[in-house]
Amino acid sequence: MRNAPGTTSRKRVGIRDIAASAGVSTATVSMVLNDNPKISDATRDRVRAEIDRSGYQPNRIAQSLSGKYTRVIGILLPELRHTLADPYFGEVISGVCDRAAQLGHKVTLESARPDFIRERKHLELFERRFVDGVLCIGFDDRHNFLGDFSAAGHPMLVVNNRFDGLGEATGVVLCDYAAGAERALAYLDQLGHRRVGMVYGSRDVHTSRLLVDAFEKRHHAFDPSLLEEGRFAEDPGQAAAAALLDRHPDLTALFCGNDKMALGAVRELTDRGLRVPEDVSVIGFDDLPYARFMNPALSTVHLPFYEVGDLACERLVERIRGRKKPVDETLPTRLVIRESTGRATPRRR
Repeated sequence: MRNAPGTTSRKRVGIRDIAASAGVSTATVSMVLNDNPKISDATRDRVRAEIDRSGYQPNRIAQSLSGKYTRVIGILLPELRHTLADPYFGEVISGVCDRAAQLGHKVTLESARPDFIRERKHLELFERRFVDGVLCIGFDDRHNFLGDFSAAGHPMLVVNNRFDGLGEATGVVLCDYAAGAERALAYLDQLGHRRVGMVYGSRDVHTSRLLVDAFEKRHHAFDPSLLEEGRFAEDPGQAAAAALLDRHPDLTALFCGNDKMALGAVRELTDRGLRVPEDVSVIGFDDLPYARFMNPALSTVHLPFYEVGDLACERLVERIRGRKKPVDETLPTRLVIRESTGRATPRRR
């Protein structure tokens, strides 16, 4: 068939072309593509350079059937509405995808629906060689199926959370929630806030419990009525702030376990005619992209979600390739001071 006018034909590069250009056998090229440890670094670099130069695209389906690895990473997500539109998941998944591409891997997303787990399709991902490993993002203590991966010996990492009873074979990469909470609460204390309420996410999530623990330690004469669950979202966050203010109209600050709940809290304060931060200060936790565009701009704790996804992907690939060392890494957080926090006023103390 003739080429359309203005176009040129380009011969498809095959594995034999790569072998000839690199001065190696086709078997050697295949072993490089499958990360065979028997290949020397010099040979691997030479073949990889030729692959990059030529734009060669291997047949991943055939490769997965004949080789040791599929070079596909699975991301397992909970069944939530608008998961991929959520800035939290977006940041983490972006980090995973960018690192996976750099490492020559594809990414596939799966939703852990009840039927998906009931029919054990999460294990079929490995049994049918769809993936080499999985990253689990956004789950809580109720998701007992996570133990199935470690029990079967499948490579799995938990991203930005921690679960008891999964064994050392399960890797963890997360943000330093405890240190971030201590910093935020110490800052409110420095501003003179002695009556602080907390809107937390859920007792079923380890990282949320870390924030509650920090809050309880900071307030020595702890009153449980200063806590209210906000379920990580704006509307429940607003309802939680309303409940706290109804019980304690003398509160001078609200500490919120994520930025979405803080957004709901600011809305509740505004609806009540209270000024932020002149009447009540609000501090969040996440530093999502929209936090600095809020009115007032939100003081918060920056969590490196993108970097967590990036590192988790890298560590999972290392585990897939045989890394035995346990993965348990915590990335630092930092306090970001903006306009939603100020000194406690004498009138409200």
